Amino acid sequence: MMNSLPLFHRIKGQKVLVLGDGEAAEPKKRLVERAGGIVEHDMQRAIDEGVRLAFVAYEDSRACENAAINLRCAGMLVNVVDMPELCDFTTPSILDRDPVLIAIGTGGASAGLAKHVRLRLERLLPQSLGKLANALFAAREKLRAKFPAGADRRRVLDDALREGGALDPFEQSSHDNVSDWLEGATQAEKSRIETLILTSTDPDDLTLRQARLLGEAEVILCDGEIPAAILARARADAVRLPYGEVFSGNDHSASGLTIILKPEF
Repeated sequence: MMNSLPLFHRIKGQKVLVLGDGEAAEPKKRLVERAGGIVEHDMQRAIDEGVRLAFVAYEDSRACENAAINLRCAGMLVNVVDMPELCDFTTPSILDRDPVLIAIGTGGASAGLAKHVRLRLERLLPQSLGKLANALFAAREKLRAKFPAGADRRRVLDDALREGGALDPFEQSSHDNVSDWLEGATQAEKSRIETLILTSTDPDDLTLRQARLLGEAEVILCDGEIPAAILARARADAVRLPYGEVFSGNDHSASGLTIILKPEF
């Protein structure tokens, strides 16, 4: 189970309430402004205008608690700095490769841990990652025209974006390859079945290949009890069925990559 639902909230041109001054409040003001939001300091005006998000950064904990209750009653989602038990949402450590954003959160457990995970990822991800995203966006209509079916587009993109693929996101120059890749892209394999033998209940024990296949599979067949932590490594939209269950009304051969998970632990 995740302790939070990760979401990206668009606030460009919208007001966000930030209460408090000093070291705790300033980072929240900068964060709002960085995302294109407008900082509002007046609580009553924010309530009257239907502001939806609020940061509370008073130095006094009782003042923070009272403000959080009042704002929540007014319909706002509230973040109270350094008091996760009073928060409706928390702010992650952000890795920015515009328009690619990677948010690392710990549910308020340790902002320092989130920061150092981000710093490690900063060294791994090329600065050009955002250029790749923009190049793929610019090629979207040509990609749709060449591969009208959504499943086909997903397969050719999976093939190109995987490690060592034509558009490997970890390669500095991948964004320069999008046009040539699209010109030569061919229909990906429609149907494929792989069996993964699980020797542990710990998802960290998955091999790199197993983890990659889980992340790409469109159908997952469970031949026994599969730990939720392992299933969590699969795509959220992947079809999950007991092994041997019939696909009623669906063409099994058009399902793309199907994974059979067999536990042997």
